[in-house]
Amino acid sequence: MSASVAAASPTLRFSSATHPLHRPLRRRLPSVRCSLAAAAGPGVRAPPELVDSILSKVKGTDRGVLLPKDGHQEVAEVALQLGKYCIDDPVKSPLIFGEWEVVYCSVPTSPGGLYRTPLGRLVFKTDEMVQAVEAPDVVRNKVSFSVFGLEGAVSLKGKLNVLDSKWIQVVFEAPELKVGSLGFQYGGESEVKLEITYVDEKIRLGRGSRGSLFVFLRR
Repeated sequence: MSASVAAASPTLRFSSATHPLHRPLRRRLPSVRCSLAAAAGPGVRAPPELVDSILSKVKGTDRGVLLPKDGHQEVAEVALQLGKYCIDDPVKSPLIFGEWEVVYCSVPTSPGGLYRTPLGRLVFKTDEMVQAVEAPDVVRNKVSFSVFGLEGAVSLKGKLNVLDSKWIQVVFEAPELKVGSLGFQYGGESEVKLEITYVDEKIRLGRGSRGSLFVFLRR
């Protein structure tokens, strides 16, 4: 577990807000070096019904876009309960590695920029939002979509830095855009900070530095 909408053509131009799952890099943050592959500390396993509850609340909501205000509040309340069962030092747990699908975000544009605004969703039909976390410190984000009958994707590769026991920072290279047979890189480096508030074999919860709540489902 961060633009303006344009038609698919070789001259596509995007602002940094289009980068999925990240925001523009403003400054480098000091990182605390530690082994991400270290064993997780002891913790109490969350009741399975809590995990099932949060997944049922976000299912069929287009990653939270279709939820009313009280629905978002219900998701936040279950996430708060799950956070009480978070293992110690989750950034050190091998559980964070793997391929994760973004199934919910409390702020629709946080994981997809203007692709996920009301206008953006009319043009770009989101198929998948996936984040792969690879040992020891590689993160790959990919948003797949279709536009005017063409398949497309925006991909990002980043380096993961551990900031403390729960917070991570990912510094991304310039994103790569592919639409049909066209592909190119655009923009520049960017970064995101995320607090891991819960992780197990099935789901991962995170909260961005601006308060956005994410729910990731292991693929």
